[in-house]
Amino acid sequence: MEIHPGSLLRQIALPEDLRKLNRSQLNQVCDELRQYIIDVVSVHGGHFAASLGVVELTVALHYVFNTPDDQLVWDVGHQAYGHKILTGRREEFATNRQYHGLSGFPRRAESEYDTFGVGHSSTSISAALGMALADVQKGDTSRQHIAVIGDGALTGGIAFEAMNHAGVSKTNLLIILNDNCMSIDPNVGALKEYLTDITISPTYNKIREESWNLLGKLPKGKHFTRDMASKMETALKGMVTKSSNLFEALKLRYFGPIDGHNVQKLVDSLQDLKNIPGPKLLHIITVKGKGYLPAEKDQTKWHAPGLFDKVTGEIQKKPVMGPQPLKYQDVFGKTIIELAEKNDKIMAVTPAMPSGSSLKFMMAEMPKRALDVGICEQHAVTVSAGMATRGMKVFCTIYSTFMQRAYDQLIHDVAIQDLPIVFCLDRAGLVGEDGATHQGAFDIAYTRCIPNLIVSAPMDEPELRNLMYTAQLPSAKHPFVIRYPRGQGVTVDWQTPFEKIKIGTGRKIRDGHELAILSYGHPGNFVMEACKTLTTDGIEPAHYDMRFVKPLDDKLLHEVFKHFHKILTIEDGCIMGGFGSAILEWMNEHGYSAEVKRLGIPDKIIEQGKPEQQQAECGFDPKSIVNIAREMMGVKVKEMV
Repeated sequence: MEIHPGSLLRQIALPEDLRKLNRSQLNQVCDELRQYIIDVVSVHGGHFAASLGVVELTVALHYVFNTPDDQLVWDVGHQAYGHKILTGRREEFATNRQYHGLSGFPRRAESEYDTFGVGHSSTSISAALGMALADVQKGDTSRQHIAVIGDGALTGGIAFEAMNHAGVSKTNLLIILNDNCMSIDPNVGALKEYLTDITISPTYNKIREESWNLLGKLPKGKHFTRDMASKMETALKGMVTKSSNLFEALKLRYFGPIDGHNVQKLVDSLQDLKNIPGPKLLHIITVKGKGYLPAEKDQTKWHAPGLFDKVTGEIQKKPVMGPQPLKYQDVFGKTIIELAEKNDKIMAVTPAMPSGSSLKFMMAEMPKRALDVGICEQHAVTVSAGMATRGMKVFCTIYSTFMQRAYDQLIHDVAIQDLPIVFCLDRAGLVGEDGATHQGAFDIAYTRCIPNLIVSAPMDEPELRNLMYTAQLPSAKHPFVIRYPRGQGVTVDWQTPFEKIKIGTGRKIRDGHELAILSYGHPGNFVMEACKTLTTDGIEPAHYDMRFVKPLDDKLLHEVFKHFHKILTIEDGCIMGGFGSAILEWMNEHGYSAEVKRLGIPDKIIEQGKPEQQQAECGFDPKSIVNIAREMMGVKVKEMV
């Protein structure tokens, strides 16, 4: 993406170049940086509104602090695009989130300025505190450590655990609370209301500003110590409001709130805070999507809008011919309403993903029965468990990658007590451009090893509906996992009548001979496509959609292993410990012998790219299935196309 030759941004390859500019030029840098993000993301896609909201903060941080020596940790990373552009990656920024391009998130292997890899929220304070503690241990007390965390991410329990520790540490730790009342969706809960009270209190803000100014003018001699100044500041605040008590009760010096879009004010504040030792928190107020009016007006829609016309604000839509299947998440979102209308015991919970999981539909129609609990996966699972003890049938919908964060609760609070919660794991499998931190690669392996769990995956949308229907019936007395992928399904007429599925049963998709292909979940559709090609080669594999990895269908597997001696398993989860491993374990336990090949996600981290590229890299896309099937059937390499 071309930059005007006379622009200041063109002169900035690294933060050291930024620090050579006059302060009076920083406003222009912010304008150019914001426009460059708009220019690139409109053409190449990516997360959008979050980075626009922290342009001034990003410029101020790299201007004041000596990065990368001073350690800057971003939370989640959605807002780090400006950071990437200013830290040597401007020319590569167009490859952001693309296959073999830049990661959409800070990544240690990508740049020394990315001090910590982030994708899941609420980790920044812990990471920055760990860096600060390590430097204290090494005797380095001059380096600064800055954690930037949003008010949405601050709801995560790990953030409070970190602040509790940070307050009693003697470290150069600065927490910057970026308060915009948004994560992907509007923030919820008492913390949001607490921060709003601070923000809108005119009396507090007046006293806070006056006390800050007053303290800056008081003498700094032996009769007036820094400790005395701190006590006077706290007393002045306390006379008016209790607003600072939450953070200061944790022994964090609290400053703010200040305008997060005033780069000059930010520079002044950061310069002052850099000279104050000990852990402290700066509260800034920003607008997600700042500087691009459509994004300011609809921040959820513009979190990651895809390609768009930067002039008109029109988001581009792929041309379609005729009716199209819905996304799996939308099938879930509409189906749960159907079920809840007939079953008044159904409740639904999501940790800050009402739009992503499409629980937003139920929240609109049944607001008392669908709950967004904030970015709190552990709490989401245990609060669901609590409701289940009182007879409610709870659908807890969490992305596969985020369910990892509540693994202890899944075992301790759900499985051990055998509570019949329904876990709908969205974004299972490879997720595309979000890359390594968001891949739903591990849930098959980490759920099937837990006692009492039923673990299932639909091959298509009617199967998703039927699994949801089955899971909420009184006969489903155990925790029930249903995993499904990100993106569009395969069935246009998806709203079929509900049918109960016998738990632990699969189905035969097609007859065949010599080779049997066992699929689990959505990749069964890749098998169907591959079988069409194999038929032209004279290869007629049988195809079984297993539907459940726990319990496995004993009857169906006995049929398979009695009639076939070549078995190919397909899954969109990790091969180690996954569906294919379950088949091998079953075969060994029952004394069968066969040639078994497993396709799935190999034992490596899969980076960003289009799902089709990732599937091909992992070797379970339709073409890979065809080639492996040919090899197993003895087709010579030269005949493979």
